[in-house]
Amino acid sequence: MNRRKFLMRGGVVSAGLLGTSTVANLLQASTTTKSFGPNLKLEDKPVAFSVPPLPYSFDALEPHIDAKTMEIHHDKHHAAYVTNLNKALEGHADLQSKSLEELLSNLDAIPENIRNAVRNNAGGHWNHSLFWTQMKKDGGGEPKGALGDAIKSTFGSFDEFKTKFAAAGVGRFGSGWAWLVLARDGKLKITKTSNAGTPLATGEGKVLLTLDVWEHAYYVDFRNRRPDFTDNFLSKLANFEGAAAKLQKA
Repeated sequence: MNRRKFLMRGGVVSAGLLGTSTVANLLQASTTTKSFGPNLKLEDKPVAFSVPPLPYSFDALEPHIDAKTMEIHHDKHHAAYVTNLNKALEGHADLQSKSLEELLSNLDAIPENIRNAVRNNAGGHWNHSLFWTQMKKDGGGEPKGALGDAIKSTFGSFDEFKTKFAAAGVGRFGSGWAWLVLARDGKLKITKTSNAGTPLATGEGKVLLTLDVWEHAYYVDFRNRRPDFTDNFLSKLANFEGAAAKLQKA
């Protein structure tokens, strides 16, 4: 499988959410797997979807997220979604040829006996493929330019945006995700989904930023302190430059 097909089947290119520089970095990373820990071993046969490599090393986000958390999160949790999605799609060649975006935006077209498995595992795969690009070393802080202006126009101030985004993440009962999306009316909107839910399935808008608030994303570093993890993301890790690029493209 060539590198472009690998990324498209992994849901990164087909989701239409990553800038050209990020895609280029992922393409480069796919040729240097050694730098990103052990090779992921899925099934020893052709599969419809594959796990994209991290766009940085496991320890790149330390001290804000430790390397072991990133390794387990990526190589175990994300890989499990991909393995289970491929299993759910066995015998469904028509579905195997579709992108993650196509699967998730039209779940009613999925046979009922595998619909929940596809919803959960395609959603988990799509969410995580995006989430890795939402963080960067020396990230966080107040965004400038069009994104900063849009945040101030919608929420009144960046601090108010942080309060509302944190409330979405902290207030998500159980596991799930917090999202900043560009809604269909052209305005920014903060929303949240449970488990592996995604705005692709709800049609709420184009994703600009997301945060994984499942406990496995933060428990080693923050124990049960989800508010601290959310603040850590917004202050130290959030890739607002990537979010700004998505806003400009949208």
